[in-house]
Amino acid sequence: MGQKSEKSRGIKSDETLFDVVELLRRLDGEGVTELADRLEIAKSTVHGHLTTLVERGFVVKRGGEYHLGLRFFEYGQYVRGQLEIFQSGLAAVDRLERETGEMTWLIAHQNGKAIYVYGRGGDNDINVNTILGTQDHMHYNSGGKAILAHLPEAEVDRIVERHGLPARTENTITDRDRLDEELKQIREQGYALNLSEDLEGVQAIGVPLTVEGEIQGALSVAGPAHRMSKERCEGEILERLRAATDEIDLTIAYR
Repeated sequence: MGQKSEKSRGIKSDETLFDVVELLRRLDGEGVTELADRLEIAKSTVHGHLTTLVERGFVVKRGGEYHLGLRFFEYGQYVRGQLEIFQSGLAAVDRLERETGEMTWLIAHQNGKAIYVYGRGGDNDINVNTILGTQDHMHYNSGGKAILAHLPEAEVDRIVERHGLPARTENTITDRDRLDEELKQIREQGYALNLSEDLEGVQAIGVPLTVEGEIQGALSVAGPAHRMSKERCEGEILERLRAATDEIDLTIAYR
């Protein structure tokens, strides 16, 4: 008998529970009938899962609709607080924002995706709270590329196989050979650029964050291309990023 896939080894009821949670997030709340129709399962099954989630505080009911509850926030805060780069990087990110006037990010990685764990908006009309906690592909994100460049090649292979190299703009790298060339360059120069590869007109630079030789995340600065020119990224911004990583390294060493 062939080996079962990772998904097939899961417990079906657990998979359904997480399908319900994910759908509530995507739809920003929904009723039992609509959830059951979308998931193509019995209303009684959906109601059973929702009842458990409500009792545990992970879902709340408002009117005839169910919504995700703040219990998830509690767990998210706990998980983020366990990250060594988060504990040690807050002051550095805040200082970077003040010094550059641009959007600054502390980025972690998990399951092959870049995750925004802390950020500041700079002189940009952007609400960073709508981005915090979200996940993104790494190949078009400056911090993500800085992380990819310092992962073992076999892990990069698994990430590309699992998530692909989808295009976000005409500047996104979608070819594996080109990506490998860029990752090599990033390792040599110590930083990664995002030149409108994620969003048109937005450019960024990211540097890796390592703890005891292991890549844990990245620090990045992003802003509109007319302010975040390649020259500024590789000059003033890079200098400040390197100073910030030294500060984080020192904080980690003396924790």
